[in-house]
Amino acid sequence: MITTITLNASIDKAYHMERAIENGTVMRVGAVRNTAGGKGMNVARIIRLCGENVLASGLAGGYNGRYLEKLLDQDGICHDFDHIKGETRSCINILDEQFGSTEYLEPGCQVTEEEENHFLKRFPEIIKDSDVVAISGSVPCGVSRDIYQKMVRMAKEAKKQVILDTSGDLLERGIQACPDIVKLNKDEMEMLFQIKIESREDVIASGEKLRKQGIPWVVVSLGGEGALMFCEEGIFLGKSPEVPVVNTVGCGDSMVGALAVALHRKEEPKKALRFATAVAAANAMSAGTGNFVPGTAWQLLDKVEVTEIERNG
Repeated sequence: MITTITLNASIDKAYHMERAIENGTVMRVGAVRNTAGGKGMNVARIIRLCGENVLASGLAGGYNGRYLEKLLDQDGICHDFDHIKGETRSCINILDEQFGSTEYLEPGCQVTEEEENHFLKRFPEIIKDSDVVAISGSVPCGVSRDIYQKMVRMAKEAKKQVILDTSGDLLERGIQACPDIVKLNKDEMEMLFQIKIESREDVIASGEKLRKQGIPWVVVSLGGEGALMFCEEGIFLGKSPEVPVVNTVGCGDSMVGALAVALHRKEEPKKALRFATAVAAANAMSAGTGNFVPGTAWQLLDKVEVTEIERNG
């Protein structure tokens, strides 16, 4: 089994607009889609679509928390959340023809020290039946900035493989515990190393620097340019063919979900990257967030190019 962790869960609302947005006016929404949100929820849906058992966990509270669990039930995803007093947040993604995707992300409710400690105490029990743990996203107000570092260490002590997908202080501290995979994008890499990345060479230099800190697989998503994987076996670029893009939100989470499945199946790096690239591309073709048509991904799999990039030194 695979466990996904989402400490800052949300109810994700996708607003599909029938005409271009005009600021300062009343806008009618053409259609609304509500999903159990937060990066780890997207990861969980991808894992299930890939045919593997998954448990979604984290923090949930209030009416929205109960609704989130109901939405996961509808998706057929098992869950085990720690319940907090605050209300689970809502996040809005506005989709219109003129501007594409515009997201409004609430910060998340206040979490007490007692609630945080209660979750950490339960964490080993939550992950006991899984061999892979994927930790994703931001944390709500009040949660310690080193919580992911603690969780990675606890998971590794329990002999689990860990994927970390976050940013800022959470990423900087989390990598000190050496997760098995760190997945990030260019902006997150710039923030981590306090540099401006202007070329693929800059990405490669930073990716290698991170790998040498003890991270077995470093995966950097580059949007339409594909994804780079840095590992002991080499540096690999995975690139899918051009596809009709419907919604790019959740593509990074789709890559994390596919990487978790690849770890669970003990795939070698190149095959894992090919699989993750195909699933992410299939997600871009779907209107849903953290969703794809399995047949589409399997068709893309043979069309994904994985090339090795020469390592300096």
